Amino acid sequence: MPLSSAFSEKSFGDLAGWDDDDHVAAFAALRRSAFHAPVKPYRTGSLGIDFNAFAEAYAEARAVSEPNRSVARAFFERHFVPMLVKPESGAGLVTGFYEPQVEASPFKTDRFVVPLLSRPADLVDIDDTNRPSGMDPYLAFARDTSAGPVEYFDRGAIERGVLSGQRLEIAWLAEKVDAFFIHVQGAARLKMPDGRLSRVTYAAKSGQRFTGPGKILSELGEIPLEKVTMQSIRAWFKAHPERIDEILWQNRSYIFFREAPVEDVLLGPIAAAKVPLTPGRSVAVDRLLHTFGTPFYIDAPTLTAFDRKPFRRLMIAQDTGSAITGPARGDLFAGSGDAAGEIAGVVRNAADFYALVPRALLDGRRR
Repeated sequence: MPLSSAFSEKSFGDLAGWDDDDHVAAFAALRRSAFHAPVKPYRTGSLGIDFNAFAEAYAEARAVSEPNRSVARAFFERHFVPMLVKPESGAGLVTGFYEPQVEASPFKTDRFVVPLLSRPADLVDIDDTNRPSGMDPYLAFARDTSAGPVEYFDRGAIERGVLSGQRLEIAWLAEKVDAFFIHVQGAARLKMPDGRLSRVTYAAKSGQRFTGPGKILSELGEIPLEKVTMQSIRAWFKAHPERIDEILWQNRSYIFFREAPVEDVLLGPIAAAKVPLTPGRSVAVDRLLHTFGTPFYIDAPTLTAFDRKPFRRLMIAQDTGSAITGPARGDLFAGSGDAAGEIAGVVRNAADFYALVPRALLDGRRR
């Protein structure tokens, strides 16, 4: 597969802030992908960064456990070549995501009344091999019936109780808006009444397209588009509790979860690349275009929410999302808990993306 013309070769000297970045933190994140790679290789994205070209770099990463900054920087400069990623139009864009932490109960109580559900038995994967004629080609999940697959129940139907009685409830929350934002983020830490921390992560979805409440509220004239953040959306819902269902049910997509342990409180959930996310160092990308495990240097000078300095960091592609589409589009993992949510909720900034392409891939094409 040829390397896409969306990439143009640069040097590390072209990367603003490269000398000042914490390459050790980025190395630790990449090393997690390096250990997963022999278990199940990542699929090569359509832009042509061949997963096999990472073999030499990954082997060295597995062998070096605690490099200092100079060693980590030299590792990236030795194994990779930075390439500017051309956006489809305009500028590149970064947003933020995080892992919420909320109080929850394993049982329904007077306070905890909103369920998080596991995957129903009648939800099946759909692709071109089993999609009925006339079914929306976007749908990747459907409901299995005696007459064949049909579109699954949407958010409104599920929240009105169409799946009640199937014992799908993993945990119960106090607030519907908290549950919705857990659906948006795809994972959460749950603090149980006894103090125990548990985790839910994405298992499947009903399949319909995602429609964000920010877009809906903007179109209704409730929140100016430039003022739409997670915080402003939450504030609007708090002021208008009687309209929560009206707005949220316009997002027909519904997320189902599975339980997972919290093995390291410093790391996030295991995401699409099958490794725990690293706060401030893992980025979600368009997995159809890009290859998981690819390092990306992201230059977003107007983004200061992470550390009050212009965001210029080496990130590792370790997740994806249905809203993350295009070659120069990324979702930055901010971490877990409320403080991370305050960061993630305001991130929407123009950014330059530099993919660090394995030298082994370029050397092979230059021979």
